[in-house]
Amino acid sequence: MSEKRDYYEVLSVERGASADEIRKAYKREALKHHPDRNPGDNDAEAKFKACNEAYQVLSDDEKRRIYDQFGHAGLEGGGGGFSGASDVFAHMQDLFAEMFSGGGGFGGGGGQRRQARGGDLRMQARLTLREAAFGVKREVTVHAPVRCDDCSGTGAKAGTKPETCGHCRGSGHVSNARGFVMFTTPCPKCGGQGVVIKHHCKSCEGRGAVEKSRKVVVAFPAGIDAGQRLRVPGQGMPGPQGAPAGDLYVELDVEEDTRFERDGADLVTRFHVSFADAALGAEVGVPALGDADTEEAQPTVALKIPAGTQSGSVFTIKSQGIPRLDGRGRGSLIGVVQVDVPTSLSDRAKKLIQELHEELAPASTVGDAGEPARVAAAK
Repeated sequence: MSEKRDYYEVLSVERGASADEIRKAYKREALKHHPDRNPGDNDAEAKFKACNEAYQVLSDDEKRRIYDQFGHAGLEGGGGGFSGASDVFAHMQDLFAEMFSGGGGFGGGGGQRRQARGGDLRMQARLTLREAAFGVKREVTVHAPVRCDDCSGTGAKAGTKPETCGHCRGSGHVSNARGFVMFTTPCPKCGGQGVVIKHHCKSCEGRGAVEKSRKVVVAFPAGIDAGQRLRVPGQGMPGPQGAPAGDLYVELDVEEDTRFERDGADLVTRFHVSFADAALGAEVGVPALGDADTEEAQPTVALKIPAGTQSGSVFTIKSQGIPRLDGRGRGSLIGVVQVDVPTSLSDRAKKLIQELHEELAPASTVGDAGEPARVAAAK
């Protein structure tokens, strides 16, 4: 049988790619190899099908976890009739337990099934631009099942404990031979858990978990951006029968800041200067983030603009942007000038501007023959 290509290789993404990166890669590859764009090309059709298969697995968190741990065998069965990654792993556990339990080779008492960890939880958190820039610890509320304290997550009544299933001998699965092929299915007596509970815990009714709201402190690192995701280990769903809990994934959203536009580690801001300051040059205050300890509501950074600065001119102020996630300094603050032209003038102001215009006019009048001179402003 031909060996399947790695799913990450099929979509041309790294193994640690985010869900968004995987989705974009799938759209790109599927469009490239779509049969409508490649009529009669069997190779393109095969690649298109491979893209679909890869995306079906990598876009599903549980399937992806199984694939990352066990590869193709975990999803399809490892050649001996296993129904999935859990059965593959359980079978391996049984073999090792039988070999080293002193049971005399492969006829021993069978190994205890390895309990799966709990499922993962997902939630969103919203930060201000300053919080995302300089990092913050935020307490978030998680509404989800938690491990039952009365039974420590086992589901069994206090003073008792789950008993090994006698039907599957704790393996969680049973095997049946059909001809020369061995088929493995979850144990019907224990539902694949490997244990049975004779006396259920009253608090959780044997589930091992109860619904509750809880507080989790999440540390958001400096430089994090909207759309990025944090993993908080062990804060997900409780595992069955006291097994380890899953993880909590917090996806970040960042509030808009009217003073700035973010571009990676850089910040773009637009600041106003008067007509006189633009013409003569001046030191002005440009809106800035400041630093983590800044207490001002709207901090600024000083910038000297040269005489003759035009509206739309751009100035770069280094190390006043967003701290980089890797800790290698900060980005830049990009300042875009907006020159304010007065809209309401007194008679004296109008006269002075007219005098200024007449003073500047000779400098902009072209004296060469054949070229028009500057038209004087109407009084």
